[in-house]
Amino acid sequence: MKISGFLLILLTGFLTGGCDRATEATPAATTFDAYQIVGTIVAVGDSLTAGYGVKEEEAYPALLEKKLHAAGYPWRVVNAGISGETSSGALSRISWVLKLEPDIVILETGANDGLRGVDPQLTRKNIDAIIHILEENGITVVLAGMKMVTSLGREFLRDFAAVYPQIAEERDLIFMPFFLAGVAGKRRLNQEDGIHPTAEGYRIITDNLYPYAMAAIKKNGKG
Repeated sequence: MKISGFLLILLTGFLTGGCDRATEATPAATTFDAYQIVGTIVAVGDSLTAGYGVKEEEAYPALLEKKLHAAGYPWRVVNAGISGETSSGALSRISWVLKLEPDIVILETGANDGLRGVDPQLTRKNIDAIIHILEENGITVVLAGMKMVTSLGREFLRDFAAVYPQIAEERDLIFMPFFLAGVAGKRRLNQEDGIHPTAEGYRIITDNLYPYAMAAIKKNGKG
């Protein structure tokens, strides 16, 4: 099946546009003193988590921390997103993520797998392995689902879309069905590449994600 020139540009932008900026994990700005912080949320993901193309304070981890603090929840949110990363890459650095001592991990990964046509079963295996390691270490997981907008064949799209809800159900996870809900496909909420959210787009993502983060805080018991 042919891919239009415009779509090819979008794919190229997602696969390569973010790869030149590997973001180190940096805490978002806090409004509580360090001794007041009761827990740590680590946002693990690719360029969509890292905040490719926007300022650090405009990416969702910083916005989520600000929203939690405004509501009186003294939690730190660490941005551990790396642009261009696949689920295999996320699995390979999970021991490093553990060193950040998270109480909660928000896991957003697999989009680059889908765009590259990686077998959804491999994506599923990687994500399941990541979650297994996190849960073995007593970490509460929020799984953010992803969907493909490209036409790689109906079977591929079906199998990819099934990965996230299946894992969430099997592991009884807190599950956000689609990370880009309300943002994907809306020109004004995305940068010129049509894939990475603008600052406004990230505000919507943060609002959508907030109830799942709150559920994780409640489940974790440190609210």
